[in-house]
Amino acid sequence: GTALYTLGALLELLIEGQLREILGRRRMERDIERLDGHVIVCGWGRVGRTIAQYSVGLGEGIVVIDSDEERLADCPHPNVLGDATDDAVLERAGLARARAVVAAVMDDAANLFIVVSARALRPDVFLVARVRSERNEPKLLRAGADRVVNPQQIGGARMAAFVHQPHVAEFLDVVMHEQYLEFRLEELTVGTGSAIANKSLRDAHIRDQTGALVLALRDPEGAFLSNPPSTTVLEPGHVIIAIGTGDELAVLATLV
Repeated sequence: GTALYTLGALLELLIEGQLREILGRRRMERDIERLDGHVIVCGWGRVGRTIAQYSVGLGEGIVVIDSDEERLADCPHPNVLGDATDDAVLERAGLARARAVVAAVMDDAANLFIVVSARALRPDVFLVARVRSERNEPKLLRAGADRVVNPQQIGGARMAAFVHQPHVAEFLDVVMHEQYLEFRLEELTVGTGSAIANKSLRDAHIRDQTGALVLALRDPEGAFLSNPPSTTVLEPGHVIIAIGTGDELAVLATLV
């Protein structure tokens, strides 16, 4: 009787645990299916956690992919357990509806495969890849990454900026990463049907209508024009980089 009772209790615990896991996974899958325009973060390490924290602060939906079940145990976001280089895993993360994919695993080769897979499945998705070795940056770009980031290189440049221009560096950090600050930076693309398309900055009256300040423009070819003169014509495809309060930038977004 004791043996049967013990066996029954063990089976009950096993079944309840498996059932709880299955129900949790199905709930997670439903949460992912409801997301649209989200960001897929491949790799739940230090870089991936920082990306997710910043993206959530901006109101973005997040889906995390990682092959380590223990790392995902404390992940507060919808997640998929598996290899991000696998097409099926990317599809389970909602690649068909995602706005961007960040390949942020430790291995450059794995990030390369993620970029290739994601680009093949979604030619229009925005791809950002992490790289550890500078010699691999051109390979990732050729594979289809829109941007390639070397965290060590950026960290060194940021430390140098603190040495030479600490106040400027701190201001940019606060504007870009702190949500409590009244002012923030935003980028907005001028649409074909925009009310300010094909108008000069002077005629568009952006400052008067929105209160936001235009810091720079980027043309469709990728060239930047900082502190653009008032005679600059805003053409469809121009990216406006502006600074202002959340309300001012919201008005500017509507105008653009």
